[in-house]
Amino acid sequence: METITPGGSPAILNTKVYGHRLVYLDNAATTQKPQQVIDTLTDYYLTLNSNIHRGAHYLAATATERYEQVRAQVAQFIHAAESREIVFTRGTTESINLVASSLSRTWKDSPSSDNDTAEVIVSGMEHHSNIVPWQLAGAKLRVIPFSDEGVLNLDAYRQLFTEKTRLVACTHVSNTLGTVNPVEEITAIAHAHGVPVLIDGAQAVAHMPVDMQAIDCDFYCFSGHKMYAPMGVGVMYGRASILDTLPPYQGGGEMIKDVTFERTTYNDIPFRFEAGTPSVGDVLGLGSAIDFMQAIGLDHIALHEEELLRYALQRLAEVPGIRFIGTAPHKAGVVSFLLGDAHPYDVGTLLDKLGIAVRTGHHCTQPVMDRYGIPGTVRASFACYTTAADIDALADALLRIAPMLQ
Repeated sequence: METITPGGSPAILNTKVYGHRLVYLDNAATTQKPQQVIDTLTDYYLTLNSNIHRGAHYLAATATERYEQVRAQVAQFIHAAESREIVFTRGTTESINLVASSLSRTWKDSPSSDNDTAEVIVSGMEHHSNIVPWQLAGAKLRVIPFSDEGVLNLDAYRQLFTEKTRLVACTHVSNTLGTVNPVEEITAIAHAHGVPVLIDGAQAVAHMPVDMQAIDCDFYCFSGHKMYAPMGVGVMYGRASILDTLPPYQGGGEMIKDVTFERTTYNDIPFRFEAGTPSVGDVLGLGSAIDFMQAIGLDHIALHEEELLRYALQRLAEVPGIRFIGTAPHKAGVVSFLLGDAHPYDVGTLLDKLGIAVRTGHHCTQPVMDRYGIPGTVRASFACYTTAADIDALADALLRIAPMLQ
């Protein structure tokens, strides 16, 4: 269970925190960047910086070619049918907002639909970014309940569909509970009702192979910064047959074919949804991050993190008063817990003084916390560079601070 990263762990992990080696266990919030990703960003700004698509000069043409190569690379990475199904965004949040804004406008335009009563089915473990956009779109949310262990109730899910159901929006992996949801089955059930599906894949793509053909969802959203790429870049995969019918999300350059003061003709997909100057360097960094993960192998990463999770649950169970939140049998590398009656923030602060970085709070999943009747949790989350020594450091630190919090 030592590091499996080619060329060693990211350099930032050599940082000293209050005299201790940094133990970084906040990967569900953001991952650290391998050197090759940093080098890609540096190389772009040193040798290639240019706006793309509309320039006739060498820099513009070369940057455009590399940018579009990454689009094709992402399509291959998630097994999309074609590269025009890949829309670059700033991250998962913008991707979901894009779908909510554009798709809900088709609900309003439909003569058979009353947008005031349009319904979206979501799971009870969604991140706020897969709740609030649907509320902004005017939809009523119908919620799939989950058990104390953190497992969705699919029988209850089947009962939520009505003639007003317009979409199912569900997380692939819960950022708080670590539950890996059965997204293939969730999608198949929705499609049997003629309802499209959006999957929030932010916590999945860095941890396991993801296949759009197998899942068969209509939209899949994820962020670069959670998969070793820079912040500020993400992906919205959309089925081409649906994207072709959607109005644009924002207006500006690149998303048009023709503009007059009387009317505008919109561009083809995916460019219709990519208004303005994109974050070219960050997109190239995303491509480099995919290279990094594929050099290790997604299956190898998944196995590594499964072993870490088993070891973490074993070691952390030694800590008096620990209570795990989310114990589903199929989990990703996330452990959420409480320590006795201590507030999560107090636990996180003491761990920080020992060089251990964890996340505390509600993790943008307040409905989950309400479900358990707690203010938040301490969350330790893993990546391919996490080691058994990191788990030992966390467990030993909790054993040390537990008596202070009694």
